[in-house]
Amino acid sequence: MTILPLVLEKIVYQIGGRTLLKCNLEIESGPATVILGPNGAGKSIFLRICHGLLRPSEGRILWLGQRDEDTQLKQAMVFQKPVMLRRSVAANIAFGLRLHGFRGEKRDHRVQETLDRIGLQKFAQRAACSLSGGEQQRLALGRAWALNPDVLFLDEPTANLDPGSTAAVESLIKDIQDAGTKIVMTTHDLGQAKRLGHDIIFLYQGSLLERAPADKFFTEPESAEAKGFMEGALFWSR
Repeated sequence: MTILPLVLEKIVYQIGGRTLLKCNLEIESGPATVILGPNGAGKSIFLRICHGLLRPSEGRILWLGQRDEDTQLKQAMVFQKPVMLRRSVAANIAFGLRLHGFRGEKRDHRVQETLDRIGLQKFAQRAACSLSGGEQQRLALGRAWALNPDVLFLDEPTANLDPGSTAAVESLIKDIQDAGTKIVMTTHDLGQAKRLGHDIIFLYQGSLLERAPADKFFTEPESAEAKGFMEGALFWSR
């Protein structure tokens, strides 16, 4: 049974009296949800609140209408710059599985299955920190995918990657989605948002300014801010 929908009920996040995020919405199962917006719009804060890394100043987070600690075991997050453990590629995957109760042959089988999925079989015993940026991101995605999460949060998963690495990561994201995991991700790449997104959320100055299906958002944005953002207007969120 999925932990979705995720409900952000009258969420406000403040630091020093300054409101950095304010939103009220529901994220359902289905194709990928992509969060867009200029720098400082609150995209990363949004993901961290959803994932539970940040506690909102006001409001509450509800998974399937319940406040349930067990939901942390059914969702995962991959950051823009993934954290690699100081051990081999295979051991990075095994570590997360062990924390979630996988042992012995079951764990070893899942590690090999994951290495096959992410195309890093030949690097299984190499130090994870020695991988290229694109390979590290694929490992981070695989490490999360190995846990079969209901929801996977991705914060700028292809930032600073070359076109080939970006294509490989996008292909892996599609595979994870096709396997049944809900993808919720941020990106500055409009082409990527069009390729991967189905549901678009547009944040501006910490507020949810617009939400629409991808085809409607990219052809008929409702707000001047969203239209300007897609046209490359030189503004930023303050």
